[in-house]
Amino acid sequence: MINIKLYNKISKIGLDVLDKEKYAVSEEIDSPEGILVRSADLKEVEFNDELLAVARAGAGVNNIPVDRCSEKGIVVFNTPGANANGVKELAVAALLLASRDIIGGIEWAKSLKGQPDVAKLVEKGKSRFVGPEIKGKKLGVIGLGAIGGMVANAACELGMDVIGCDPYITVKNAWLLSRAVNKADDYDQLYAESDYITYHIPAIPATKGIINKENIAKMKDGVRIINLSRGDLCNVPDVIEALESGKIASYVTDFPCDELLGVPGVVAIPHLGASTPESEDNCAVMAAEQLRDYIENGTIRNSVNYPEISMPRTAKNRVIVLHENVPNMLSQISGVLSAEGVNIESLISQSKGSNAIAIFDTNDAVSASAANDVRKIKGVVRIIVR
Repeated sequence: MINIKLYNKISKIGLDVLDKEKYAVSEEIDSPEGILVRSADLKEVEFNDELLAVARAGAGVNNIPVDRCSEKGIVVFNTPGANANGVKELAVAALLLASRDIIGGIEWAKSLKGQPDVAKLVEKGKSRFVGPEIKGKKLGVIGLGAIGGMVANAACELGMDVIGCDPYITVKNAWLLSRAVNKADDYDQLYAESDYITYHIPAIPATKGIINKENIAKMKDGVRIINLSRGDLCNVPDVIEALESGKIASYVTDFPCDELLGVPGVVAIPHLGASTPESEDNCAVMAAEQLRDYIENGTIRNSVNYPEISMPRTAKNRVIVLHENVPNMLSQISGVLSAEGVNIESLISQSKGSNAIAIFDTNDAVSASAANDVRKIKGVVRIIVR
């Protein structure tokens, strides 16, 4: 049996991807070959030698020690796009919440209970909660990946004038964008032109604190900002100062913190972006499929530390080698296998940064001694025989 350890409750539809006759799946597993996780923090977890991969049912991997996994030849997967529609729908709601004080109005209406002639009080007091329509306003979208692209397209359909900026946009995501989305040359242009700005980028060293005093100064007075991506994107004191001065009209975030709670102009949503049954199911299925395909075949899709790789099986046996991305690795591995009497039918190799993977198919049996000789090659991190 192949052991898979759960660190969170994972949707049953995702667990059903793993054949119960081949996989033992439980939170009680001691020496797993795979881990399925959502939000549990794995940074202090000691990984066993048998662990081959960690699959996160979600896009961010801040809770996973990716560098340590790479050192041990553990492939880390995420599920980009699986929860994109759920976040997109919340972003549409955030645009409306940023425009009108809908939440404040609802809370005020509750306070009228028991008072005489509520209808007259409503008509008298509703002006306190007015705000602009989004139609005809300019939305700047920072990050045009799976989620940002869907938000940009939805905003176009709602009648907004949309500009986007993403220096790292993929060809695939570019093809999915509406022709109505205009390209900003850089963030500064987007800041200067946008009435609303929404962020859909990861929290990495280059983006942490990007919503800061310097960049806010480049924005329009009364700008409305939406951050459903990561709390770390926000420099909280700078945003509070800008809200108090009126530079920012409203700040909608899916990542509340103590300093922001209760600040006028802040709409704090309790991290609901992917909190839909559909998103949880999609992420679970995608994570489980990626974990299964790697463990069984060495196929990699959506890994944050290893390259994408896939090869149809052309022989009875498969050798998967994770290694450092340095010269002459393939020739050394092939040489060792050949010396052990293993004839290679086909092979494929891919690299990503300092990490690489090679897959060899053979009809010959790969002995434990042959695998051990490959493991001894300097730069080889792990070998798997299937």
